[in-house]
Amino acid sequence: MEFPLLHATDPTTCISGKMSRISRITSSIFRKHIKPFGLSNSQMSLLFLLSKRQGLTQKEICDILHMEKSTLNRNLKRLFERDYASKKDFPEINITVNGKLLLEKAIPSWNEAMNEIRSLLNEDGEAAVDSILFKLKQTTP
Repeated sequence: MEFPLLHATDPTTCISGKMSRISRITSSIFRKHIKPFGLSNSQMSLLFLLSKRQGLTQKEICDILHMEKSTLNRNLKRLFERDYASKKDFPEINITVNGKLLLEKAIPSWNEAMNEIRSLLNEDGEAAVDSILFKLKQTTP
């Protein structure tokens, strides 16, 4: 049996695969630094977003973070249980004082992760990441 398309395809050129590996590598670095705070990368992103923008709905959060609704719900559930986020004014979601206190404690470790990644990427690598994100955001609703 012949598989000409399979034979002719080089998966190492797959942009999705490359982006996934980039995501796994950077996530691993951040996890290492924020692990003591009991937060996942997604939860930290959510708390940062909620600290900067009050009263967002779940749909708005999904749109801003390009996060699946099921992923958002799973992470919000954990943040609600720990009193880091509140749905008291549902459908608006807000960060709590406890969430802000946690971020305040975690930011130095987050900065360490940022510094580690920046030292690996250098200025041109970080600019390339920014450029890729900007270009991809232009094509998504």
